[in-house]
Amino acid sequence: MMARALELAERFVGRTAPNPIVGCVIVDPRGKVIAEAAHERAGSPHAERLALDQVKAGRAEGGTMYVTLEPCTHHGRTPPCAPAVIASGVARVVVGSADPIAAHAGGIEAVRAAGIAVDRALVAECDAANRPFFTLARLGRPLFTLKAAITLDGKIATVGGESKWITGEVARGDGHALRDRSDAVMVGIGTVIADNPRLTARVPHGRDPIRVVVDSALRTPHRSLLLPARAGGPSTRTIIATTAKASAKAERALVAAGAEVWRLSATKDGRVHLGQLGRKLGAAGVMSVLVEGGGELHASLLAAKLADELYLYVAPIIVGGAAPGWVGGHGVAKLAAAHGFAWASAPVQQGPDLRLHLVRPAW
Repeated sequence: MMARALELAERFVGRTAPNPIVGCVIVDPRGKVIAEAAHERAGSPHAERLALDQVKAGRAEGGTMYVTLEPCTHHGRTPPCAPAVIASGVARVVVGSADPIAAHAGGIEAVRAAGIAVDRALVAECDAANRPFFTLARLGRPLFTLKAAITLDGKIATVGGESKWITGEVARGDGHALRDRSDAVMVGIGTVIADNPRLTARVPHGRDPIRVVVDSALRTPHRSLLLPARAGGPSTRTIIATTAKASAKAERALVAAGAEVWRLSATKDGRVHLGQLGRKLGAAGVMSVLVEGGGELHASLLAAKLADELYLYVAPIIVGGAAPGWVGGHGVAKLAAAHGFAWASAPVQQGPDLRLHLVRPAW
């Protein structure tokens, strides 16, 4: 039943920021499912209340509620769920994750204090499903996922700069699904100049993420396809993160094309301070950022310890030579200093290619 609640929650990945995804299943005393629901978007009713609305008078006498995140005790845009759960008459509540926000937590204790049995199930799986929410709650910044389509030798293009297409259609479609599930997609200025990407999620019934360009000197062409004036109008948001040294004239042109320009601190080498960018994105309610390169941006995020997950799509081809790799920078001199990750799942076949999914060991 908890697996089913998690399945319901995951239908709304990328739609609930800055809220978590939450699923809820209620069964009667005989174990029959009588209600199912999930939180759909920020400001909408929570999963527990939507499920209780499906039973007569909000009562589920003697039943069991399975919910992927503990019922909240906080009154925000919607009322707290714990009192409604207690009033419902359920005899047992099974919870996945504990709420990482202290002001919202306490639901488990409140329900237990009311004489209702509380158990835990699929805790690790529920925590993993809400990594973006947990990251924002604990660190005040989004979860950054580095994504690249690479050859067997780790290249993202040939020595002549050709990159379309390293991976096949199936892998590319899966990459678009990642965009659909992310709040924002981020690239460096080198990728914008080289590829002129749209950064849209071309999947059925999908929605385009916020586009973020890291561009310390505001070199983004004002006719780039990712700008709102070229990418579908003002509903498609584009943020250009830059520094104080950037041209005011270039900023005016980009703003005229519909972009937001964020001037942030610079690092010693004149690049955008990625930690500050992360905090500002978090303050704007962005929970998840899919980073699609290039190699220098990936290297900077790794060096700043901001790379939380990796999705690598590996094609069974070899380029060789001095072709660009998916991670640039200066590299590390000692293996002890290498950036370590853990396998989040087994490799998945994507047509002729493989998808690798890894996470920081802390997860």
